[in-house]
This record gives sequence, C-alpha cells and structure tokens, in this order.
Amino acid sequence: MGLDRPQAWLLGLPTAAVYGSLALFTTILHNVFLLYYVDTFVSVYKINKMAFWVGETVFLLWNSLNDPLFGWLSDRQFLSSQHRSGAGLSSRAVVLARVRALGWHGPLLALSFLAFWVPWAPAGLQFLLCLCLYDGFLTLVDLHHHALLADLALSAHDRTHLNFYCSLFSAAGSFSVFASYAFWNKEDFSSFRAFCVTLAVSSGLGFLGATRLLRRRVEAARRDPGCSGLAVDCGLCGEELLVGSEEADSITLGQYLRQLARHRNFLWFVSMDLVQVFHCHFNSNFFPLFLEHLLSDHISLSTGSILLGLSYVAPHLNNLYFLSLCRRWGVYAVVRGLFLLKLGLSLLMLLAGPDHLSLLCLFIASNRVFTEGTCKLLTLVVTDLVDEDLVLNHRKQAASALLFGMVALVTKPGQTFAPLLGTWLLCFYTGHDLFQQSLITPVGSAHPWPEPPAPAPAQAPMLRQGCFYLLVLVPITCALLQLFTWSQFTLHGRRLHMVKAQRQNLSQAQTLDVKMV
Repeated sequence: MGLDRPQAWLLGLPTAAVYGSLALFTTILHNVFLLYYVDTFVSVYKINKMAFWVGETVFLLWNSLNDPLFGWLSDRQFLSSQHRSGAGLSSRAVVLARVRALGWHGPLLALSFLAFWVPWAPAGLQFLLCLCLYDGFLTLVDLHHHALLADLALSAHDRTHLNFYCSLFSAAGSFSVFASYAFWNKEDFSSFRAFCVTLAVSSGLGFLGATRLLRRRVEAARRDPGCSGLAVDCGLCGEELLVGSEEADSITLGQYLRQLARHRNFLWFVSMDLVQVFHCHFNSNFFPLFLEHLLSDHISLSTGSILLGLSYVAPHLNNLYFLSLCRRWGVYAVVRGLFLLKLGLSLLMLLAGPDHLSLLCLFIASNRVFTEGTCKLLTLVVTDLVDEDLVLNHRKQAASALLFGMVALVTKPGQTFAPLLGTWLLCFYTGHDLFQQSLITPVGSAHPWPEPPAPAPAQAPMLRQGCFYLLVLVPITCALLQLFTWSQFTLHGRRLHMVKAQRQNLSQAQTLDVKMV
C-alpha cells in the first residue's frame, strides 16, 4: 500500500529539519514559562513570600543536580558495560533510545507546563512541585536533544547544519512571547490559560510526530545501505558498533570524574562557559533595569516592550549568520571573534559615555544578542569535547548526554551568581539596594518594565551612572577572562581534525571487528 501525499511529504523532510523542529516545541513553552511563572504565582495565586523563597531554593538545588544525575543514568551503560546476553548496543540503537526518550519526555514536559496555569494545590506546594517537575522534564529533553547533535553527525559542517535548523525553529518558537501579550490578564486568567493549553497541546503533538518521524528514519537506514538522509553525514550508516562487548566492569562515577579531571580542554571550556552563562543571565536579569534607568526617558513604553520581545527572537536569527561563519572559519575562530567584538564595543561605549543615546541603545541590544548567540554556538564545542572524550578514554560509545550534564553542573552556578553579584555591584557603586525597594514587577507581566520606587532626585544621576558602569564594565571583565581561557583551549584546527579522524577510524575498526566475529 502506497503512502498518501501528506505522509510522503513528511517522510521527505530533511533529517536536520525534523531534528531542529524539536527546538520549536521546547521554545514555545519555555519562553512563556520564563516570562510568566513568577507573576502567576505572586499576583494570581497570591503565594506568600516564605513559600516562594523555599520553592526557589529547592529549585536552585534541583536545577543544579539534575543535569549530571540524568546524564549519568542515561549514559553510564555507554561508558563500558556488558549485557548478560553478551550482546552490545549499536550506535544506531543509542540514537533510537534517545529518540524514544524524547518521544516520552516531550509530551510530559508539555503536561508539566500545563500544571502551572491551573490551581490544583496550595500555592506554595504547587509552586515547588511544578518547578521541579517542569525543570526535570526540560532537562531530560535538552540532554537527549543535545546528545543527538553529537550522535547524528560527526563532521563540524554537518553539526553546524543541524544547529542551523535548531536556531531557525527556536526563532519561530520565540514568537509565542509576542502572542502571549495579547492574552495575559491577571484579572481574567481564563484566556491566558486557554492560550497555554493550546501551546502545550501543540508542543506535545509536535514531539510525538517529530520523534516518530526520526525513528522511522533511523530504522529505514538499517535496511538501506545507501543511507539516504538518516544522518547528515551518514555517520550511522552501516555502523553497528557494539558497546561493552569486550569490557566486563562498569566505570564508576568516581572513575569517570577522574577522567574528566584529566581532560584539559574540558576544564578550560567549562571555565570559559561559566563566565558565559554568568554574562547571559546577567543580561537577562538586568536588561529591563538598564532600559528603565538609561533609556526610559527617551523611548516609549511600547518601544521598550518591543525591544524586550525582540531580545528573545534576535539571538536565534543572528545565530543563523554566525553558523554560516562557523562553516567557513570554524567555531573556535567565530567564538574568539565574538569575545573580541564584545570587548571592543564595551570599550567604545565606556569612552563614549551614557549620553550618546543612539549608541547606548545599540549597545544594550547588541550586547544581549551577541552574548546569547555565543551561548548557542557553544553547544557545537561540547559535541567536539564528546568526540575527544571518546578518543582519549577509548570508549565504546560516546557518552553525549552525560558530558552535556557535567558541563551544566559546573556552569549553572553562573545563573545564581549573576543576580547576586549584579545587585551587590549596583549597591556598591550607587548605594541603591533593590532588595529594600517594593517588589519589582516581573518581566513579562502586563507591565514589562520593572517598577522600583523613583529614587530621590539627588540619587537619580548617581543611579544612572552606576547602571552605565555596570552595563559596560561587566562585559569588559567577562571578555578579558574569556579571551584568556579560550586561548588555552586547543581542540581546534589540526587537533580537532585529528580527533575526528581517530573517532572515525575507531568506528570503522570496531565495525570490522564485529563483522569478523
């Protein structure tokens, strides 16, 4: 029986497009979550302050630990294992396992997203459970999605191609931010709740459809020696690389951590990425504050809302251009260029001063866009570290999700340091303590500007000057630290080509061994 036209058209989609669409189904939920979950519990459900901070504290701990925990549970069997039957797992079986996991965890992520917008328990308990459930499923989806980037393709060009589609679909998903403003109403929550139900249903069905299509691609490649369209570089074609057919003892967590401690490029990368995560979240936390105190007298409220929405979309669109540069010059050179650009623009802004409003507006926007764009490029670097980890430790299979989880474990503290250090610096420079003001309206509420009480007339110029120095000195410091740590990172150029070649040779040699047996 032949396929009908819609089904045949879906099967004809590029694998990279199907893989990238998974980013769409995550982004349409996550941006709305980030913008509205605090305001929903504070303004709609009236959660008390103690319950709110208890929930955030538990969430902070859970958010830091679940990445390596889920990565270890997912990939420990790939480090070295032997099944009782004596048969190992093939690389294709690993990909299938990740796709099946996404098929389960994606709809569960959509369901946990829905749990925020319907009161079903005391506000404090619901806040805690919703945060932990949502972040748990989000972590599982992100880990397996990122791990597939390393498993579906080997060459830098093809991984860049996969990431291109992720950025394209993430940009499309970010438009849910603009749509949300039309439905958000704290007094009449029903329309916003219906909007969230629509997003969750769309996301859940999208995950089911995309993972089913990916699974068909992988299974079809097993029967098709030509391997047209499975992996971008056909890296999985004909590869039945067995995992654990030679080693009987599993690697313990302590042994794995000691291996990472000897992985020089991993250590330099996470040092650089910790600063990058800090800078990304610093920009996100203080973007509205900079608009309020540096530009609010010169731009309208609607313009500020548009700038806020564009700050979520522009990094994804800009990343499409960065990825084209990566294909030509390599990720290492592009990231280094972005660090130099950040340093140069910040020094120029420092010399120009806070009174050049057009330059100031451009700098605030470009600083966030370029910083977020750099964060998205670093996923490609982690996939290269996965390759080097496999070669250095002679693994039977790349532990992609586990390495992504370990990177997150080391770098996620930057999310916490950003608001703490930023508010301390602001208080140090100006004496203006945000915590002694009335509660700031969360970004994404009906009023997307933070609304601290107006400072005293004598304090206002000092506060504006303090915000300006915070705006330019933080990126200057971050850029200098990152340029130093990035200069110590050697996984590029000849070494990267050598690692890729060794991984390819290992796969071919072990595939030959399996066939000989």
